[in-house]
Amino acid sequence: MSDSTPVDASSVPKVEEIGATSGPLASASFFIGAHCKDYNEDFMLCKEENRDPAHCLKEGRKVTRCAFDLLAKMRDNCGKQFEEHWSCLEKNNHHYYSCRKPETALNSCMFEKMGLLKTIPGTPQGQKPIHERTDTIIRNVQK
Repeated sequence: MSDSTPVDASSVPKVEEIGATSGPLASASFFIGAHCKDYNEDFMLCKEENRDPAHCLKEGRKVTRCAFDLLAKMRDNCGKQFEEHWSCLEKNNHHYYSCRKPETALNSCMFEKMGLLKTIPGTPQGQKPIHERTDTIIRNVQK
C-alpha cells in the first residue's frame, strides 16, 4: 500500500537538471560511471535499503551533481573531441562501433587532460576492451 501523504516541498533537495540529450550522455557514460562510482554505489545501496523514492533524494542529488560536474569538465578540457563523438553517436543511432575514431580521440584527451581512462565493466581480465581493438570486423546482416 502506498502512502498518500504529500511530500513536503521544502524537504526535497534542489539540483540543477543536466539538460543533455542521449548523445552526450552516451558518450560520457563510461567516464561518468568511473568518476561518480562512489556516489552511484551509495545511491544503489540506499535504494536497496528502502524502495521509497523519497528516501534516496539526497544520494540521487549527489549523483546528478557529480555527472553535471564531469560533463562541464569534459566540455572545458575536451570539448571538440566530446562533441565529435556524441554527434557521431546521434548520427549513427548510438552505435559505438560506427564512431571508434572520434571515440579514440575523446578517450585520449580524457586520459591526457583529466587522468580518466575508459573502462568497460565486465571486460574479462587480460582481454583487450572492444573500443581498443583494431582487428574487429563489422558486418551488416540484412534479413
